[in-house]
Amino acid sequence: MKLVLNEELQFLKDTASNFAKDKAPVSHLRKLRDDDHPNSWDESLWNEMVELGWTSILIPEKYGGSEFGLAGISVVLQELGKTLVPSPLFATGVLGVTSINQMGSESQKEELLGKILEGKLTTALAIDEGSHHEPANTELTAEKNNDGWVLNGEKVFVIDGSSADLLIVIARTSGNKGDAQGLSAFIVDPNSKGINRRKVPTADSRNYANISFEDVTIAAEEILGEVDGASDEIHKVLDFGRIAMSAEMLGNTEEAFAITLNYLKERKQFGVLIGSFQALQHRAAKMFCEIELTKSAVIAAMHAADENSNELERLSSLAKFQAGTTLHTVSNESIQMHGGIGVTDEYDIGFYLKRARVAEQIFGSSTYHKSRYADISGY
Repeated sequence: MKLVLNEELQFLKDTASNFAKDKAPVSHLRKLRDDDHPNSWDESLWNEMVELGWTSILIPEKYGGSEFGLAGISVVLQELGKTLVPSPLFATGVLGVTSINQMGSESQKEELLGKILEGKLTTALAIDEGSHHEPANTELTAEKNNDGWVLNGEKVFVIDGSSADLLIVIARTSGNKGDAQGLSAFIVDPNSKGINRRKVPTADSRNYANISFEDVTIAAEEILGEVDGASDEIHKVLDFGRIAMSAEMLGNTEEAFAITLNYLKERKQFGVLIGSFQALQHRAAKMFCEIELTKSAVIAAMHAADENSNELERLSSLAKFQAGTTLHTVSNESIQMHGGIGVTDEYDIGFYLKRARVAEQIFGSSTYHKSRYADISGY
């Protein structure tokens, strides 16, 4: 397995890099936050991403997509992560597309993937129900009735949950909390009677929602795939999401490190550049090494996904663990090396710390993935 990008991926990466720098520097996120934008992302910027074809990257060619693989969309997210660009690309272009690809019927794929491709549909995956990620702990129920299904329960920390046009809801159709089996996926109109979406304010100024379902009735054909069919398929969806999020976190880390290095070369104490202090040089060198390890882990996981490797689960957890621990370290060190000014709103570096603390928890913390990696590896 090559731990480098090919020419096509490098071109896509460069395109995303130029887009992020020109169209959405950190000041873009700052303005969305200050304006208290209802979606926490800019519609015109999203439309430009659609025009660039980024929503089509994971969509198979038979449905009009470019089928460029998880590596393709991951390198885009990596570059967007460098300037903390908020958009529905992760929730829709990765989680939504992969869910529909993995579990949807042919008619569902033709209809929904086509809308995503054209930028006419955004999605949100509603899976977590507690403060810690664990799909088996799903308690939201879907019960069959004469008209279809009735959903009752609550989902929390749903990415883009307050703005999505369509919810992909993981519900329990058999078994009990803690059972790995008995899960099904449903496509739900968020405006259905009985649904209450509440936007959750977070440190990273992104779009998350807690969503309650009270006797929500949906048609029989709005199940995504087979009854109890999400129990196994959802793991691949989550692994794709973890790898893509790891790539974005890698971008966060790289830029936080670059900003800090520049600061070390400019800031003087006692008439001397602080970058000349050996203790800070050692800390910077350690961060550099951890970032290089993270790059290798993320690239290996991306290729495993696109090659349908049986190592996907193990490598996705390795990537999420490594990306989480490295981002945590680098965001902390960046603030420390900037000193007190690092936590003020005047400097951009604080935004990277805030994003780090939220991203670390998405689809499993480093602790979760260290344990999962050990279990998969037989320890």
